[in-house]
Amino acid sequence: MTATTKPSGSADGRRLLHIAASPMGERSQSRAVAETLLTAYRRARPGATTDVLDLWREPLPEFGAAAVEAKRAEASGGQADGEGAVAWKEVRRTFEHFDSYDRYVFSVPMWNFGIPYVLKHFIDVVSQAHMLFSFDRRSGYTGLLKGKKAVVVYTSSVYGPGMPPAFGDDHQTPAFDGWLRWAGVTDISTIQLRAHQIAEDADRRRRDAHAEAQELGAAF
Repeated sequence: MTATTKPSGSADGRRLLHIAASPMGERSQSRAVAETLLTAYRRARPGATTDVLDLWREPLPEFGAAAVEAKRAEASGGQADGEGAVAWKEVRRTFEHFDSYDRYVFSVPMWNFGIPYVLKHFIDVVSQAHMLFSFDRRSGYTGLLKGKKAVVVYTSSVYGPGMPPAFGDDHQTPAFDGWLRWAGVTDISTIQLRAHQIAEDADRRRRDAHAEAQELGAAF
């Protein structure tokens, strides 16, 4: 998987990956807020590496029956081959690329009160046993993404906290924050830009979100 690398070095050893889940490019509210954060981050740490993974531009591997069978063969000490071996190799490579960073920025628009399907696809690809998590029959799951930090930019065009049920509900934040914590990422900051298409104070909400992004980026 190829990330788009911004012009920066890596003198301070920090590696940040921005995972963009909106297909809207420059018109994306979530991506615009994330870019404000990244600008502040680069200004504060000019030697840090910052890359972007656009989930709509970078093809993710399919994790279907062939990949599952290859995974099982490898786990049992066997040898995977054919289509499954290729697919499973791509799954492992996707996780290794993700795991090579110590800081994450996720720009996540609300789709149907949840997350975009491309982000769910990414989650299902990288959430592999002995890579992202381990499991014990007595103690349950243990997330393996230790020492990582994340900022998540959540946006929604209509939904907002405290609004009547007819304006939707938030299945986005609990699901994605919950996945990060399950994976072992406990240092999580969030920026929320809600109801940005219908709120009377939408402009103020945008300004506040960008101001928060600047502050977080400088300290991240």
